[in-house]
Amino acid sequence: MREIHSLAELTSLVGQEVAVSDWIEISQQRINTFAEATGDMQWIHIDVERAKRESPFGTPIAHGFLTLSLLPMLMQNAIHISYIKMGVNYGLNKVRFPAPVPVGSKLRGHLKLLSVEEITDGAQMSWEISVEREGGDKPVCVAVSIARIYE
Repeated sequence: MREIHSLAELTSLVGQEVAVSDWIEISQQRINTFAEATGDMQWIHIDVERAKRESPFGTPIAHGFLTLSLLPMLMQNAIHISYIKMGVNYGLNKVRFPAPVPVGSKLRGHLKLLSVEEITDGAQMSWEISVEREGGDKPVCVAVSIARIYE
């Protein structure tokens, strides 16, 4: 885990890949739980037998929004900004899902700091997060996450 101890240190990292998260496995149970929570019960995600027969992937795949919802966890697993009191999610830009996430995949996030802007009592950061699948040839999700931190 990457520790960041000051605004000056954070600012010095702009333009760099700052950290890589640990791997996380995408189980069928995680997919089913997400489907239940969101009401997105499309068969390609939750019907294992039908997905094996009819899906071009030969297995269920995770919802794109499930992958997207993992970004905060991947970030918290990869970096710790020690000098702040609080951080909040401010939004997302340019979200894409270039490749599917078959059940059983392992994912991890690569965090590149794009910008840091000072705001009242803190800073706003833009992070490019590229989520890779173990053994995959292209990312499964690429997004710009905007977060605010307060001192």
